[in-house]
Amino acid sequence: MKDYHINIFYSDNDEGYIADIPDLKNCSAFGATPSEALEQVLIAQKLWLEEARNSNLEIPRPLYRPLIYQVA
Repeated sequence: MKDYHINIFYSDNDEGYIADIPDLKNCSAFGATPSEALEQVLIAQKLWLEEARNSNLEIPRPLYRPLIYQVA
């Protein structure tokens, strides 16, 4: 399994945490806590990759890297 970047953030609209994998289109999950969102998105990732393999779709290489900056 490839190492894909995972974003986890709080959503006021959903009143919980969203985790997503930018390199895998529409691969995201919800959780009441950050750890629950992470657990759920790892399940979603596994299913996403299985479906891509079963459908003979190209599996993207992990390319996404967030922009990290410091405020001086």
